[in-house]
Amino acid sequence: MVSDAIGRRWTARAAVRTTFCVHGLVSAAWVARIPQIKAELGLTEGALGLALLGSPVGVVIAVRFTGRIAARWGSGPATRASGVAAALALVPLGLAGNLGALTAALAVLGLALGVLDVAMNAQAVAVERREGRPLMSGMHGAWSIGALCGALTGSWAAHLHVPVPVHLGGAGAALALAALLCTRGLLDGAAERQAFADDADEGEGGRDGGALRSARWSLLLLGVIGLCSFLGEGAMADWTAVYLRETLGTGAGFAGLGYAGCAVAMAAARLAGDRVIAAVGPVRVLRTGGLLAAAALGAGLLSGDPVMSVIGFTLYGLGVAVVAPVTFGAAGNLPGVPAATGISWVTSIGYTGFLAGPPLIGFVAQGVGLTWALAVPVALALLITALAGAARTARR
Repeated sequence: MVSDAIGRRWTARAAVRTTFCVHGLVSAAWVARIPQIKAELGLTEGALGLALLGSPVGVVIAVRFTGRIAARWGSGPATRASGVAAALALVPLGLAGNLGALTAALAVLGLALGVLDVAMNAQAVAVERREGRPLMSGMHGAWSIGALCGALTGSWAAHLHVPVPVHLGGAGAALALAALLCTRGLLDGAAERQAFADDADEGEGGRDGGALRSARWSLLLLGVIGLCSFLGEGAMADWTAVYLRETLGTGAGFAGLGYAGCAVAMAAARLAGDRVIAAVGPVRVLRTGGLLAAAALGAGLLSGDPVMSVIGFTLYGLGVAVVAPVTFGAAGNLPGVPAATGISWVTSIGYTGFLAGPPLIGFVAQGVGLTWALAVPVALALLITALAGAARTARR
């Protein structure tokens, strides 16, 4: 009997972790093919930038209604369906023949990934509650590993000159099959409700909107914390190579080390994060991480040295690595608020950082230079430290 219960828990945990990995793989699978897509469609930089807005816009739209979907049918079925849909959305992306088709395909991909994002995080909260210990950081670590593998596979396919439709079509089919077969252990609606059984008395408030209204301030603060982190992550992804290459004058190969160090540090920290969170608590983790990120990035920028800058970018990734797991976990554990509803609120606020981040850094850089523009994530990391107490409102 005990072994059966442990087996079911392990199956649910493994299924959610696989889903996070699939999300990362899908998100990164096509990124390495962007230059080839741009060349084959004859797009200008401006046209490509317009098309690339399709995905984040789709994500932001999707997270607004996913809470209702998961609350009605359960986060498990929503996770399975959106996981298959997200994987299959790679197929039309590879077949897009013009700017309009590319933009539409990216919007569809963003919609599917947005639904999957909220649903899988809600399912992860349910599994956490069922097992009675932090698991969210490791889940996000699986996402980081998936994204890294997706990027490496895409680069390998580009190096071998695999046609884009063949690469993305094959990846979409394989990942859809993985999403369908490897997520059978997800908690169904009954098991998910049982995981939140101790919230039964508060659930009435969640259904009539009372608990949600009283939790809006906490959700807003958690969303702002997420926004600060996501904007900084977007800045690291889009601008560190430009900074190292054009501002500090490094070679093209060295310039790529900035975001690579940040990404590796984030993945490692997330995989180890659950033990740290369990030991010292989410609030202290947010505060310490925010201070580390601000100090390291600030010192790296002030140094004007390429090596020190890469170290700063790496330690910044280490500091903000668990912000998303902590904020999503806190939003999913607010008393009386359905997990998917809380997560959808925080996600919709936080993900605007991905939309606003790259243009904001570019706008500031045009006025005062890229070094000062990259100081924006320093200030936002300090804001994470200041607002970290919002994670204390979650039920643990």
